[in-house]
Amino acid sequence: MAEKMTQEQRLDTLVEAFKADSVQYKELRTPADTEGKRRILRSLMNIRMPKKLDDSVLAVQDEYLRERIRENGIVTLSKIPVIRNGMSIWQGDITRLAVDAIVNAANSQMLGCFVPMHTCIDNCIHTFAGVQLRAECNRQMNQFRIRYGRDYEQPTAVPMLTDGYNLPAKKIIHIVGPIVAGQLTKALEQDLADCYRNTLDLCMENGLRSVAFCCISTGVFRFPNRRAAEIAVETVSKWLDEHKGRIDRVIFNVFKNEDKAYYEKLLH
Repeated sequence: MAEKMTQEQRLDTLVEAFKADSVQYKELRTPADTEGKRRILRSLMNIRMPKKLDDSVLAVQDEYLRERIRENGIVTLSKIPVIRNGMSIWQGDITRLAVDAIVNAANSQMLGCFVPMHTCIDNCIHTFAGVQLRAECNRQMNQFRIRYGRDYEQPTAVPMLTDGYNLPAKKIIHIVGPIVAGQLTKALEQDLADCYRNTLDLCMENGLRSVAFCCISTGVFRFPNRRAAEIAVETVSKWLDEHKGRIDRVIFNVFKNEDKAYYEKLLH
């Protein structure tokens, strides 16, 4: 049924389904315009706790999200030039990248961002992957809690692998970066290097040959952008030299012009 709908019909169906699924927002007034409906849908997806969703609604969601991603434009590896030693820079929305894995800057709860319409990468990835992603993250975290106790939170620099669901990327690697509360220390720098190294190790273990890193910890975690770029390039370069032929491409995905300039200077 989902594939016979227009994109506008899918959107209308999903807004009403997610409203009905919500106790608090069942009576929410639906805007008439497409952009307003998109905002309502994304907000309802963002705040939704991990739980079962009706299969028919899930099918509509999947068709809707895949079409949205097609509209945004899928970016393949062939469109991203190699600068040096299998490393590339790409500026834009990481949810457009058709790679083996993208890296998500997660928090220690590992369930995605619950703030409606937040612009963080965690929110964007969970939104366009679909509600299945939060459900899988929750299942994995529940298994960890059985093993380590109910207060378990994901440690810094320990990556978690999930499916990509509706994203062009096959897999998502979720990692908690170091939080800079005061002065930048050697320990924090080591933690950030470990994020890159451990993620690449996980890629190698799972046969993932292309990976796109976001700028881990440089947002609300307050790691200085220039130093973060230096650590990223240094760590990845060393890893690729030590594991020749195990990964074909590493993309440094940047959003800000500032970060792009840092990576360009380091790689050229």
